[in-house]
Amino acid sequence: MEKPAVDLNSMRHTLSHVLAAAVKELYPYAKFGIGPAVDDGFYYDIDFGNSKVTDQDLAKIEKKMHEIVAKNLPMTKRFSSKSDALNWARDNQQDYKIELIEELPENEEISFYDLGDIFTDLCKGPHVKNTNDIGAFKLSRIAGAYWRGDEKRNMLTRIYGVAFPTEEELNEYLKRQEEAKERDHRKLGKELDLFCFSDLVGAGLPLFTPRGTELRELMANYSLSLRGREGFKKVWTPHITKTDLYKTSGHYAKFGDELFMVHSQVNGEDFAMKPMNCPHHAQIFASRPRTYKEMPVRYMEATTDYRDEKTGELGGLSRVRSLTQDDSHVFCTNEQIKDEVKRLVAIVKELYTTMGMQNLRARLSYRSDEDKYLGDKKLWDMAQKQIKQAAIDNGLDYFEQEGEAAFYGPKIDFMAEDALGREHQLATIQLDFVQPERFGLEFTNAKGEKERPVMIHHATLGSIERFLSVFIEHTGGWFPFWCAPEQVRILTVNDKVSDYVAKITDILDDIILEKPLKHNELRYTVDESGDSLGKKIRRATEMKIPAVLIVGPKDAEANEVSIRLRDKEEKVKLTKLADYLKSL
Repeated sequence: MEKPAVDLNSMRHTLSHVLAAAVKELYPYAKFGIGPAVDDGFYYDIDFGNSKVTDQDLAKIEKKMHEIVAKNLPMTKRFSSKSDALNWARDNQQDYKIELIEELPENEEISFYDLGDIFTDLCKGPHVKNTNDIGAFKLSRIAGAYWRGDEKRNMLTRIYGVAFPTEEELNEYLKRQEEAKERDHRKLGKELDLFCFSDLVGAGLPLFTPRGTELRELMANYSLSLRGREGFKKVWTPHITKTDLYKTSGHYAKFGDELFMVHSQVNGEDFAMKPMNCPHHAQIFASRPRTYKEMPVRYMEATTDYRDEKTGELGGLSRVRSLTQDDSHVFCTNEQIKDEVKRLVAIVKELYTTMGMQNLRARLSYRSDEDKYLGDKKLWDMAQKQIKQAAIDNGLDYFEQEGEAAFYGPKIDFMAEDALGREHQLATIQLDFVQPERFGLEFTNAKGEKERPVMIHHATLGSIERFLSVFIEHTGGWFPFWCAPEQVRILTVNDKVSDYVAKITDILDDIILEKPLKHNELRYTVDESGDSLGKKIRRATEMKIPAVLIVGPKDAEANEVSIRLRDKEEKVKLTKLADYLKSL
């Protein structure tokens, strides 16, 4: 008889308790923080005191967990008064639980879960009824985590595990994780010579090599070219600004602790490194009178912003302190919102189709009931209705989620799926009625009256650094021909073909690729080193060069070139080489 289906979240949550029970048996003096279920598994934050626990200890802890699961122990919920709960935590010397309990209301019933008679934990659930309902699991790694995310508090040991209903699903997941390690953008960034970090420069401040710079500029220019085609004009804004700008926009009150501050040694003024660009673009719009005849006004800029992220949250290009946004803003009338959003959606679809990430979903991000949003609730309701209608009108595969809106307005967040089936939030379209109000933006309408414009924020790639972290892993470093930093490498069999190689390079120099970027000259190198052909081929393969041209005396005699692509090899006549490469 088959087991009834078990809620995955309950199973994973129960496993965090099993993990804690196993740790308690092996390390009796351990103190426990929190242990929730998360995507793909679970974790528990634990203070091991003077004991040092490393990844090498995971097998021992996991073995103990299997022993506990095999006992078919029930998970039993019970309630306690606050005073009894505190007595329990003090008797068991669980300092972190004491802190959590002390914050609860005096008259609140506090829930506990008993794992058989071997382990008790403060918890609201949910859990499975019995450890017999637990599927396949594996402890995956150990990391450090500050208690309650506060860098000033104790650093706890976070043990992660993964869990699925069956061994087959677990093994499939582990296989994908191994592939993800091979595709890790930090690993590939170093191997492909794309970017690096320096302790002297600082954490979260990536440095891009010539190859990496070529890649990021191709991405930025492609994004800008799509919007330029739709009437967006380039602007430029400085990297520092008076803090008054962000106090007026509302950003200072919301994100003041993320600002890098700059103090003038000349006159004592305080400036901030800009964390976003919308207030600056609003100032350009406000710099002269506007009329309805020039609406909509569309600005775009690929520029670096700066945010003082916590060191522990930084990771490769995924989260950095210097992020370059392909940012744009539309200032339009209410009547123009529909057409402008439609224009932006089309741009997003075209770009991600080109990138090979066509499986787009749209998250309609709305405000919640929290008191963290600016602007009149009626304006929000109207904006959220417009966002939803735009998703329907543009045939988007969408879902709605409260609490994910920007503080000034609702948005469409585009979720792109990579080659491993992972979903990433990248492009965004945001409606903003708040900043035009706070900055007093206006234009003269057809009746000669002053009217407030609507501001639409849009980024196609989002943070270029974060996009590259996704794109590198999506492609595994095998970039499409059009955006590969080095598209072609010519390998010589020996030193007797120099004249013939010169004929080939003349052809390559004359090639202009029209799509997706105009005037995009072919990027190639020549490996004429004295190394063996096998070694040259290995080097080119390791660098993931899309097209490798192998040239030897027989090729010169036949007036042709041997071309090695990732998935095939063929001979091409010299007279057909230009057309062949354009076709790639």
